[in-house]
Amino acid sequence: MRRVVGVAALLLLAGCSTGDSPGGSAPPTDPPKGIQVEVVADGLTHPWEVGFLPDGRMLVTERPGRLTLVDKGRKTQVEADFGDVVARGEGGLMGLLVHPDFASTKRFTTCFNTANDIRLVTWELDGTEARRVKDPLRAGFPANPSGRHSGCRLSLGPDGSLLVGTGDTARASIPQDLNSFGGKVLKLDLATGEGGVLTYGHRNVQGVAVRKDGLIMSAEHGPDVDDEVNVIKPGGNYGWDPSKGGTEGGYDEDVPMTDLERFPDAVPAVWSSGRPTEAICDAVFLDGAEWGDLDGALAVTALKGAKVLFFTVTAEGGVHSVSVPPELDGTHGRLRGAALGPDKALYVTTSNGTDDKVLRVTRG
Repeated sequence: MRRVVGVAALLLLAGCSTGDSPGGSAPPTDPPKGIQVEVVADGLTHPWEVGFLPDGRMLVTERPGRLTLVDKGRKTQVEADFGDVVARGEGGLMGLLVHPDFASTKRFTTCFNTANDIRLVTWELDGTEARRVKDPLRAGFPANPSGRHSGCRLSLGPDGSLLVGTGDTARASIPQDLNSFGGKVLKLDLATGEGGVLTYGHRNVQGVAVRKDGLIMSAEHGPDVDDEVNVIKPGGNYGWDPSKGGTEGGYDEDVPMTDLERFPDAVPAVWSSGRPTEAICDAVFLDGAEWGDLDGALAVTALKGAKVLFFTVTAEGGVHSVSVPPELDGTHGRLRGAALGPDKALYVTTSNGTDDKVLRVTRG
């Protein structure tokens, strides 16, 4: 593993206070009206990420190690060599990012577990076949043999960089170890894979969302308390340390998600679930007049909670309120992926293990 670069120069920390309430640390509001949900693809297995091609077709990663092309509801399995993908527990074929210059390059990047690590690979799509062109783009991310806390959500940064949210692989020392890429948000060059740690001290980052003004927010799993939504601040320590400063040999999950006693300068969450956790997952900002008063809201899926939460976010990144539409509250099982389509609709994937679906969510 090459050493992480540039962390000392990134220590610009800030935070917001949190509290506990039935809506987590922000007040719940009335459910939004007019939410409509339709199934656009089914028969999938743990679809992890949706990426849109310029012509509106979707690429969907499936955790067992399959890539599916969806065109107006018709599914075609992409022929690609995923022979080194190891799907075990929470790990397998996970994040996907369609490159912004896909129209000319036909390139996209995936993240997956192998027998030895978690890695990024860049592909080129030719019809319904994909070949590796950067293998790997970056390798050596830590992995747990069980697949636990694999993380690996990919997003395009406001400057065109590749943002990667990773998990700590349930190893106590990794979140605070700046020489490890586990329990971090990474900022890498999309073409070369060069780069390093943007933020650290995370448990298991499941969503990284970028607002059109450049604000970056993440969604993160807590243990049995305190899922978190965070504003990503370069160089920030987010305070997860199950090693207790290296004094604990095991993985002590009784420590706070953001340990402000051990790390007084840690970045507090802008929203915390309190108890119980929702197992929040992917996150994306809604954008478009079609959404009415939800225009600009942060949509976050939940696995255990089996819902979508809409967060009203201030200009600075504070969470003002939370709402949950009944149409997406326990109606489709576990919800994982979230992406905004070129039609401004929200696309959500289920993660139940059998006959999983891609849902199209609009507001009438």
